[in-house]
Amino acid sequence: MKYLKLNDIEAYKISFNLSNMVWEIILNWKQFEKDTVGKQFIRSIDSISANIAEGFGRYHKKDKIKFYRYSYGSLYESLDWNEKANKRNLITTEQYNYILNQLQKLPKSLHHLINFTDNKLKI
Repeated sequence: MKYLKLNDIEAYKISFNLSNMVWEIILNWKQFEKDTVGKQFIRSIDSISANIAEGFGRYHKKDKIKFYRYSYGSLYESLDWNEKANKRNLITTEQYNYILNQLQKLPKSLHHLINFTDNKLKI
């Protein structure tokens, strides 16, 4: 029997890779931009994969699903920070579009994860 691993979860892989990409971008910003937009953007985008990981580590399915749903909030906060970074010319159009594209994949993937957890786990 094969057990599901954290790195098998599509939403986790997408959000983890995206958070590292955003980290690399923000490292090159000036101090003011890092302190204002950058820290918030990193916290919100890191929180997506962190909540998936925390939920994955929980025992009961209701507890797991609660953390997976927290990821939705962080996802929408990250969309907001991506828009702000774009409007304030802190990221290139290519970076903005890539981040947006990756973030737009996550609601479906998170929904699938929640449904899978709810339907497959007994407790």
